[in-house]
Amino acid sequence: MSLKLYNTMGGEKQDFEPLVPDQVTMYVCGPTVQTSPHVGHGRAAVVFDVIRRYLEWEGFEVTYVQNVTDVDDKIINAAAERGVDCDSVAAASFAEFDEGYRKLGVKAPTIEPRATEHIPEMIDMIESLIASDHAYASGGDVYFSVRSFPDYGKLSGRRIDELESGARIDPGEHKHDPLDFALWKAAKPGEPSWDSPWGPGRPGWHIECSAMSRKYLGGGFDIHAGGIDLIFPHHENEVAQAEAAHPDAPFCRYWLHNGMVNLAGEKMAKSTGHVVGLLDALETYPPTAVRLFYLRTHYRKPVEFTPEAMDDAVASLERLWAFRRRVTGPVEASPDEQLIDRFRAVMGDDFDVAGAL
Repeated sequence: MSLKLYNTMGGEKQDFEPLVPDQVTMYVCGPTVQTSPHVGHGRAAVVFDVIRRYLEWEGFEVTYVQNVTDVDDKIINAAAERGVDCDSVAAASFAEFDEGYRKLGVKAPTIEPRATEHIPEMIDMIESLIASDHAYASGGDVYFSVRSFPDYGKLSGRRIDELESGARIDPGEHKHDPLDFALWKAAKPGEPSWDSPWGPGRPGWHIECSAMSRKYLGGGFDIHAGGIDLIFPHHENEVAQAEAAHPDAPFCRYWLHNGMVNLAGEKMAKSTGHVVGLLDALETYPPTAVRLFYLRTHYRKPVEFTPEAMDDAVASLERLWAFRRRVTGPVEASPDEQLIDRFRAVMGDDFDVAGAL
């Protein structure tokens, strides 16, 4: 099998060679369960589901890990606004994500770790970073020292001098440098917290993926995936803290990022309310048509969600079903090898699903 994929780390197409022959280890950044999913979440789920399925079709044994962020500032704020506890917010949101993914035909992850169930692993990584002078405790918080990691910015292409512009320390933060980011946050009244060497608190967002991916996939695993909006700062910070804690190997070998789903030319985002709910879309249109809508554009490109685009996807789906209905009876002949070769050629070119369709 010949497969080239676009690796964000380096910004070019590269030959894909898994660390272990015939096996692929894959970590996908999953949802922060603060509210209902929107159609942008569905695209990421479908894109990486298809990549996983193609690798399995090619004979690889794929270990697919997708985390659930169930402790976070946004969840805490949502719980306060609704007058309920954080667990209730996380449980309700997760149920809706799970329903949406199921309707879209997305396979369940091999492993689906929750952040709240892996606090000890995060504390261990933070302790390693403090011991190696890449992090420091301050006022009950712990921060990663960005300037201690010379390769910071290698994933996103950002430079330290570029980041300095506009950087500041917000009220209540105890960091030494505006560029530093939180690994551990001291507990505030009414917030969920866990015991730690630095006092009661909770993990920062970035540390969870570094700790959980290492636990389940080891160092130097094959593919880390997520939306293009996660490249900076989330994935950049993951690289820095993981490789500072374990400098013996690269954190991950290939980085894949899907393009955004736009609505009226703007990125969908829960923070702005500029969204179309995933479950609403799946009630309005056949779920398979929504899946087809995502796949008709190359995964790295943005796509515009409009009624016209969805109507076109529905019509395309009907044409596919009509063709299928015309093919009756068992297919006696072997598959056309030239057709299979063409399919492999386009899928082997950075998973060009649109070309494969």
